[in-house]
Amino acid sequence: MIFTRHGCRLGYDVRGEGPAVLLLHPFPFDRRFFANLSLPGFRLVALDARGFGDSELRCEVTIDELADDAVALLDHLGIPMAATLGCSMGGYVALSIAARHAARLSALVLAGTRADADSETARSNRDAAAAELRAHGPARFLDVISVRLCGPGAPSAVRDEVQALATHSSPDLPRALRATILALRDRPDRSTVVARLHLPALVIAGADDSIVPLDEARALKQSLAGARLAELVGVGHLPSIESPAEFERVVSAFLESTLIAD
Repeated sequence: MIFTRHGCRLGYDVRGEGPAVLLLHPFPFDRRFFANLSLPGFRLVALDARGFGDSELRCEVTIDELADDAVALLDHLGIPMAATLGCSMGGYVALSIAARHAARLSALVLAGTRADADSETARSNRDAAAAELRAHGPARFLDVISVRLCGPGAPSAVRDEVQALATHSSPDLPRALRATILALRDRPDRSTVVARLHLPALVIAGADDSIVPLDEARALKQSLAGARLAELVGVGHLPSIESPAEFERVVSAFLESTLIAD
């Protein structure tokens, strides 16, 4: 399905019935990342970030603009509040919603996400990745995405699934990859936002995540008042793909206890 915001087409899917859960995918994937996620009793709304899947990229983009797209989709669907589940980049978008549209959130699930802005080293690494994309195109960057993101013990079938999900047909892809890397580089620090949030929150961490190490996930949980932490053993940066049954179990238990509890 497609809706438009400021003349820009944005792709999304809706499935299921019940309290709304907004699904925000990681980089460099699209909404197919959550296609197999099963959360019975909830209405799942998955949105493509600009330049990925069925969403257009007409100019440079920021994390805040991706958050505004998500809120506009909720408006389009007539959803006043939603639990928001963001993985990695999707978590940064979720924190932007928390900072700027907090009244739209009923609960927050953050997987493989940090509240801090990029360090200087991380910013330099983003610049190097953007330069590599400009020089060599997407293929070389995407061909090793499962090595970068999966835990070292991930089976070949999981790595193959991650590689398949990173394969896009969008004509905007080369520009979208570079633009989104720069948006990630320039995202603001959300630490103060997290410290003053008072809503149900769940932090999910892969014990083998090399992108957002376990100690950072634990620190994020500590900074969120009353948050829960789920540590998934043998899992890297993509817990919903690397350990889908356990991921669905902890998310379902959290959402049921916060959104549909008596």
